[in-house]
Amino acid sequence: MSRKRPTVADLRALKGKRQLTMLRVMTIGEAEAAEKAGIDIVSIPPELLLDPRYREVAPTLFSMTGDNFYEFGTADEFVRWAFGMYKASADAIYCSAGFPTVRRLAEDNVPVIGHVGLVPSRATWTGGFRAVGKTADAAMQIYEQVRKYEECGAIGVEIEVVPVEVAEAISKRTPLLLWSMGAGTGCDAQYLFACDILGANTGHMPRHSKVYRDFAAEFDRLQKERIAAFMEYKADVDSGAYPEEKHIVRMDPAELADFMKRIDAG
Repeated sequence: MSRKRPTVADLRALKGKRQLTMLRVMTIGEAEAAEKAGIDIVSIPPELLLDPRYREVAPTLFSMTGDNFYEFGTADEFVRWAFGMYKASADAIYCSAGFPTVRRLAEDNVPVIGHVGLVPSRATWTGGFRAVGKTADAAMQIYEQVRKYEECGAIGVEIEVVPVEVAEAISKRTPLLLWSMGAGTGCDAQYLFACDILGANTGHMPRHSKVYRDFAAEFDRLQKERIAAFMEYKADVDSGAYPEEKHIVRMDPAELADFMKRIDAG
């Protein structure tokens, strides 16, 4: 039986029944690989969603897109943009704006995903890039934020770098879907970045990430091969080895004679 793209209702029906898989993918190639691997959910940049090839290669991926709210200037502009993304086949919109904007989108039946715990754009409020919710007070703040997202009509939240006990307790007490990024298996989906899984990330590696391939080494090898190929091409041009007879087009001798006669006469 062929797979179909899940709806919000489908995902809600799976809450508490099995762990979903979620990836952050950035390219058509990664999206196609996620589709063929049977990944459930992806987070993608807006430009990838708008690529006409995207739904050709990823017809069944539940696709969430978003952008930094601060880039838009006003809530009206963000809402207008979100409607455009939803029309362009986004299954959900990641919203980093305040609760009024979440509510506004939800009231117009746009599926919205919020964010709690370590939220990069708000890290200054929680002490920087570190785990959030390690004290009872901090954990209660996360729970209260989740409840607020419920009240505003969101369908789920990304919960990032929160103690597993806290995430599990919250997940059991909310109908919202929880995307776990470093928050354990008590949530509804495990969320990792494709670049980390592939070993393409040469910078800081988050604690919750797991590397399955070494693309960085492969990229280094390919770059060396690229340089070598360019050097060989330059050497061929310098020596006259390129182009060869097979690389060029020649003129019929009679036509060439006629052409030369005319050009010399001019």
